[in-house]
Amino acid sequence: MNKKIIGIAIGAGIAIAITAAFLILIPQLQPQTPTENYQHNTKLGLVIMPPTQRPTLTEIKNAYAQAASTGIGRSNVYLSWPSVEPTQGNYNWSTSDILMGLNREQHLNVTLYFSVINNQILGPFPNWMGKPQLDQKLQDQTVTTLDAILSRYYIIDYVIIGGNVDSYFREHPSEIPQYADFFNGVYSKLKVKHPEVKFGNWFSLNDVVNHYQGDVVGKLNQGDFVAYSYAPVDMLFYQSNGTDKEGVNLHKMIDYAKGKKIALMEVGWSTDKSINGTKEDQRKFVKIVYDFYKKNQSDFEFLTWYRQYDRPVDTCYNSLNKDTNSAFDNSIVMNNTAAYLCGTGLFDVDKNPKPAWDELNKQIHSIPNS
Repeated sequence: MNKKIIGIAIGAGIAIAITAAFLILIPQLQPQTPTENYQHNTKLGLVIMPPTQRPTLTEIKNAYAQAASTGIGRSNVYLSWPSVEPTQGNYNWSTSDILMGLNREQHLNVTLYFSVINNQILGPFPNWMGKPQLDQKLQDQTVTTLDAILSRYYIIDYVIIGGNVDSYFREHPSEIPQYADFFNGVYSKLKVKHPEVKFGNWFSLNDVVNHYQGDVVGKLNQGDFVAYSYAPVDMLFYQSNGTDKEGVNLHKMIDYAKGKKIALMEVGWSTDKSINGTKEDQRKFVKIVYDFYKKNQSDFEFLTWYRQYDRPVDTCYNSLNKDTNSAFDNSIVMNNTAAYLCGTGLFDVDKNPKPAWDELNKQIHSIPNS
């Protein structure tokens, strides 16, 4: 899954729609004493995405309220360093204040994705940084910026520093020791200032399995946990196997992590017919994933389902970063990736619930709050 593109698209759309009204609706971003006992399970989450690319204030608030009504206790926020710190030491909080405020309003904790590595590239980084390397300078800059973010938003309790790192290190294996040292340096400094926050790297389970790359997870399992995304697809992004067979791969997350706790940052099933998706298979896969979670709950930090709403497939196609992902040289992969991303919603583009929505609610309500 292409986190950078998704994250930027969401943030830009929300900022355009509701920045002007945000400070009136959600003025307080610092901790408040809760006045009610909310029954949200902070280990279970949902990627909250309205169906429209540029949602109105009402649409985005309704999406968050609808998602929170399931009993989830977290969502993902994808922040791009160039948008957060366009010039050194000067932070642009306009988009992140909106996203964090909406989560705070619904009493949701946040898993933050901050991309020092994003799939096959380092970064993206702000222009003022030039072309950073995995060295002490970048380590110090990362600590400074993440410290500013974590100091501002108390609801962030998990941070992903590198996303789909297996994809990057498949092409740059010699840089693994360098990145491990970089991560350890960032981790140790931020832990002093933010001991309650947990940090980890993110791997694509389907890519690791399809490329027989399980050993890379053990080399980069620094931090507090190992995060995964799981798109149950083959190398051409077809859902070519049944739900039961794809469910078997879930246990590999535990095996690869070598004793570290695991997290599912994104897991979903597309209903798009062009890649063999059906609504019934999506419902079945929700149950399979949650059954796995229930049996292995002690190994999990959190589980976040991908995602709330479908979108028209052309919006996903147009947002794919063709310049930085060599897989998109193949038109079949591009078309199928777009179909997968835009078809994974629990609601269709007309806001009609799919059977998996009821299944998700049922599964969340069957799990005691942790």
